[in-house]
Amino acid sequence: MSLPAAVLDHLVVAAHTLEQGSAYVQECLGVPLTGGGKHVAMGTHNRVLKLGPGQYLEVIAIDPQERQPDFPRWFNLDDPGFQARLKIRPKLIAWVARTDEVDALAEAIFGKRARVRPMQRDALRWRFAFTDDGSLPGGGLIPHLIQWDSRIHPAQKMQDKGCSLLRLDGFHVNVESVQQVVSSMGLGDFITFHPVSKPRPHGLVARIKTPAGVVVLD
Repeated sequence: MSLPAAVLDHLVVAAHTLEQGSAYVQECLGVPLTGGGKHVAMGTHNRVLKLGPGQYLEVIAIDPQERQPDFPRWFNLDDPGFQARLKIRPKLIAWVARTDEVDALAEAIFGKRARVRPMQRDALRWRFAFTDDGSLPGGGLIPHLIQWDSRIHPAQKMQDKGCSLLRLDGFHVNVESVQQVVSSMGLGDFITFHPVSKPRPHGLVARIKTPAGVVVLD
């Protein structure tokens, strides 16, 4: 049985604070991030950068003005060790794929390890597949899933700063297992996987075309 279709939607850069993350990405790419807002239900906030007609980059951090949610925050943001590493510098930690059948795809890929919840940020509405413990699927190499409740993708309303995603690479000690899951989702063309030895941590690397040239973001 074939699974519902999915495509790359956005990249996620986690930061200890939103200001730190925004400054880091602007220094790397040479352009400022704009827009974004609050995810009140998650106690986080973000800023965004358009990477194409249906793709963007998101910088996300815990919002100190919002309360702790009753369940783990997304993208592993509640983990103390992870926050300690983010204090050193922000990091590209995840990617998100969009689908028109998020419930069916999340059930097929994650089973009972994930739950789909309705979300909103200002006027935006979407449904998002969360891991129950807030962890990153496949260490961030297996994408989270989103279904937008709008025909117009949010990237279409973002200001074009002349940036576009050229390629996404994933590094993992057990690349075959991660690659098999991503390929089953029909997302094999959006990321290239590379095996690494244990001393090197797994993770994502994005090559982004900017007005000043190609930049590597990890």
